[in-house]
Amino acid sequence: MNRNDSNCGHTREQNINNNGVNIETELPAGEEQQTKARIRELNDRLRKAGRGGIVLMTNGIAALGLERVNAVFAAIAQFDAFSPDNDPWGEHDCASLELDGIRILWKIDYYDRDRQFHSPDPSDPKVTVRILTVMRSDEY
Repeated sequence: MNRNDSNCGHTREQNINNNGVNIETELPAGEEQQTKARIRELNDRLRKAGRGGIVLMTNGIAALGLERVNAVFAAIAQFDAFSPDNDPWGEHDCASLELDGIRILWKIDYYDRDRQFHSPDPSDPKVTVRILTVMRSDEY
């Protein structure tokens, strides 16, 4: 298993004003770190245990067969090579890895309870549906 230092499409910039408040979230820096830690905890729970959200796999993953699908999900659960390059926001929400010569991508998205729009608060499971999508890189 190899890691890829891609940033999984993360393009946001942190916009901290002179008062230490993130302009995007309107949270003080310390509170923002607590929120990110909670998001990371919830994401890790879904990624490692399949709890707290919905897990989807593409047809390309399913076509690998049960043994390899189990290996893919085990590799995702064990993944710990997060870095500023592939996890710039510290949320453990996306990565890629290689397993048996196949590049695998996984991503966690945050939706509102109706799964129509982005969650108003990804740190709050009462208002958020997490969806972990697992795919082969050639399906992206």
